[in-house]
Amino acid sequence: MSVVPAKYQGLRSFAFGDGPRLADELLDLVIKGVKTATCSTEDEPNTSTPGERWIVLDGCGTPRCVIETVEVTYRRFPEVDAAFAYDEGEGDRSLAYWQNAHRIYFGRLGRFSEDMMLMCERFRLVEVFAQAEQPS
Repeated sequence: MSVVPAKYQGLRSFAFGDGPRLADELLDLVIKGVKTATCSTEDEPNTSTPGERWIVLDGCGTPRCVIETVEVTYRRFPEVDAAFAYDEGEGDRSLAYWQNAHRIYFGRLGRFSEDMMLMCERFRLVEVFAQAEQPS
């Protein structure tokens, strides 16, 4: 369990991905400083604006860190470039890996199309929350 500092109380929260395992994998990349970007379909409710801060949850729903949006752009799927794919931090960080992984991911959600519009967001890690001691 982690404790959310008072200054972050009231921020919106979310978990990356579409399940606990993916949420934990992507969160780990954020905390390590590898993942500094993410994308979603433009119709998802969690749209972001530069300067907005979010609490990121792990796969169990525990608050783990705060990120701050630094850039939001809208691009069609084939317009996503290698630099953005690299900043997403997944796999080998190549554009080919990104395209394949996101075809699968958005396909699972029933939202994939080759010309889909994406909200592409870059963010910075603001703070990682201390983990409370687990009872032994």
